[in-house]
Amino acid sequence: MNLTRKFRPALVATIGKFSRQDVVVLGDMVADEFIYGEIARVSREAPVLILKQRDRRIVPGGGANAANNLADLGARVTPVGLLGDDHAGDALLQYFKDKGVSTSGLLRVPGYTTPTKSRILGGLGHWQRQQIVRIDREPPEDNRDELRKLVSRKAARLLKGRTGLLIADYGYGATDAGAVASLQRRIGDSRLPVVVDSRYALESYSKVTAATPNEPEVEAVFGRSIGNNLDLLFELGRAMLERQSLKALLITRGRDGMALFEQGKKPQIIPIFGSDQAVDVTGAGDTVVAAFSLAVAAGADFAVAALLANCAGGLVVMKRGTATVTARELKEAIRNA
Repeated sequence: MNLTRKFRPALVATIGKFSRQDVVVLGDMVADEFIYGEIARVSREAPVLILKQRDRRIVPGGGANAANNLADLGARVTPVGLLGDDHAGDALLQYFKDKGVSTSGLLRVPGYTTPTKSRILGGLGHWQRQQIVRIDREPPEDNRDELRKLVSRKAARLLKGRTGLLIADYGYGATDAGAVASLQRRIGDSRLPVVVDSRYALESYSKVTAATPNEPEVEAVFGRSIGNNLDLLFELGRAMLERQSLKALLITRGRDGMALFEQGKKPQIIPIFGSDQAVDVTGAGDTVVAAFSLAVAAGADFAVAALLANCAGGLVVMKRGTATVTARELKEAIRNA
């Protein structure tokens, strides 16, 4: 909280610039489906619960959730990626249209499966619903190279005049490190900040502005467990920063907050914002990378961007399901900190 108070004027000023930013989100557009049911009885066929479905909704997930967060933070945003000609694709397309978000970068591909994470939640009466199981539907791996080229060409056409590029690589093939490097060469604008959130291929991205992995993703890259060892955290963070030629690296650490690494500076530990008793961490990483990317696009230094991302993350984990944070919520939380 002391850090938030210290930087409060810069944080509030940066939020005031959000509405003037125009960001492209390139990557995997995921549909987060929530199916809510009320427990009726135990099945006679097997020792499982029978739920009476009460509600069902689909909201943006993955890169689509990052774009959704950018929109709610006040930025102009263009998501660029793939959607199938299926129910999930229809739902995401309609969601963005209803919200006034540009859909010019979303390519509908016949036969493609929109990546979908279906969460089934159950409970008794007015009790809080609890997640029982998650079912994932993923696109096939064939034609990924061809589809990735189509997406990259679309992104190149849409990047002119934008203030930021957010890469959301969830491993479904819409983009990868090679495609991003090629795109950077094509646009030839070294001033455009490029921030990467990569679930499975973090180590393959280099010479981008920044990356925002969580601690387990960093551990996976190096094959080492960090735990409470801050010395090891600093060692691995510095190694990743140098090895991948990043200007900044923001590692999220759950209830332990964040760690910010910058070229030529000492690592900075940022304590968690708000309560350490998260209600739901679904999609929190998307909120963090959206707030961080938007702040960098607005001209903030990495420390201010990290603090804003930390605040946004602390707010969104207190909401259930895949949620977003608005610029107004963020500003009020900072003023009241």
